Amino acid sequence: MPITANILHRDSFNFLKNQLPSILLLALLSALITVILNQIFLLDAEQLNSLEIASRDLTSSSEMGIKEMVQLMTPEQQIILLKISAVATFSALLGNVLLIGGTLALITLVSQGNYLSLWQVIGVALPTLPRLGLLIFVCTLLVQCGLALFIVPGVVIALAVSLAPIIITNEKIGIFAAIKASATLAFANIRLIVPAMILWFSVKLLIILIISKVILYFPVVADIILSTLNNVVSTLLLVYLFRLHMLLHNR
Repeated sequence: MPITANILHRDSFNFLKNQLPSILLLALLSALITVILNQIFLLDAEQLNSLEIASRDLTSSSEMGIKEMVQLMTPEQQIILLKISAVATFSALLGNVLLIGGTLALITLVSQGNYLSLWQVIGVALPTLPRLGLLIFVCTLLVQCGLALFIVPGVVIALAVSLAPIIITNEKIGIFAAIKASATLAFANIRLIVPAMILWFSVKLLIILIISKVILYFPVVADIILSTLNNVVSTLLLVYLFRLHMLLHNR
């Protein structure tokens, strides 16, 4: 029987419905880790205010790109911007590693007929997290480099590595071998993956637009809600890709 998007969507939503409490808790836990780390390592208000004033002045003075704005900043302001980027990247990486590792462990356990608590699922996922974290770091770096060069290479790389976390978890192979295997499968099944990734990106944008109305009044709460909702959407995409990989593997 051919693999269709309807089958994958149905299976993904059924899994989400049946495992919604665990998925929500995992999404919330990952969001809390990301937000708390941001708050812990975030710069003080004076530094942030200095950077905000500088960026506002540069934006109002002329229409320029981000690259030009950074070049016109003082060395101190560039260091502040670098620290903010580093903290955001580090906290997001840790949150994503827990989310992806926990979700993949949950899917595998449920597929085997094992129904465990969230903490037991995280315990099962823990041994895979270091290697998974390194893979996600490499994939993120590749995608960011592609986006920095031009939008299209970044999108192509994101498509190529989309199945890599699933492959490295299920098949116990090396990082670059997983990326290579992911690229082969992803491009061979582009008609099933691209629409799902477009829908995932569109929903995340919609969530950002809705939550942005609340950020001005309750920034920390809004960050947690935004991150949690984004995590739930990412989990749904991960379930979709896991199911696709499973069906392809069983052919």
